[in-house]
Order: sequence, then structure tokens, then C-alpha cells
Amino acid sequence: MTLRWGFISDNRADFGVQRICRVLQVSRSGFYRWIAGAKAREVRQAADDALAAEIREIHTDHKGTYGVRRVHAELRGFGLHEIRGSSMSRLGRDRRHRPEDLAGALSPGAGLLRPVSPVNPVR
Repeated sequence: MTLRWGFISDNRADFGVQRICRVLQVSRSGFYRWIAGAKAREVRQAADDALAAEIREIHTDHKGTYGVRRVHAELRGFGLHEIRGSSMSRLGRDRRHRPEDLAGALSPGAGLLRPVSPVNPVR
């Protein structure tokens, strides 16, 4: 839906909000609600970026061995964040496949590449 709202915002001077909304079959009130929430989205994105940087730092400091639960406990131990584990999972999931966040993640020492152990066949 965000692409639609962005398209409407970019082209509203040329065609008007009402016409574009009618063609795209979306409500004008939804568009204006999206505009009103822009500041809140910016603030939330900035907070998410700062938190992701802290999470990445903790994860790196512990050589990639800390998972969501330990990082969450460490953040709470600092007393800096009242954050839910689900928020941390969302941040990790959203950022997992971003190229700038994967820099070096596939190196042999990162913990993602492990040697495959042979499977013992059952006889």
C-alpha cells in the first residue's frame, strides 16, 4: 500500500488526489491518514535504526554467538531499553537480507557457514 500512497503524493500536483485515488481504487481518507502518520513513521524508523546498531554491536562483541534472547537480556540489563523480544525479532527479520547488514556475514568466522558433518546411516 505504501507504494500507492507514495505514487499519489508524487503525482497529486499534476492529477489531483481525488482522481488518482479513484483510478487506484483507494480512499482519499487513507491517503491523508498516511500523510498524517509520516512524522511518527520517521521517528519510529530512527529509533529502529539506533536499536539495530546497538543490537549489531552486542552481537559483534560476543563474536556472533548471542541470539535474540541473550541480546534482549543484555539490552534490558543496561536499563536502556524497554523492548519486547518480538520487536527484536522483527528488526532482525526485516534487516536480515539487507546488503549493508550482510557485509561480512558470510565470512567463515561469522558463524553462518559451518562444516557439514557426515550423517551416520542407520543399519
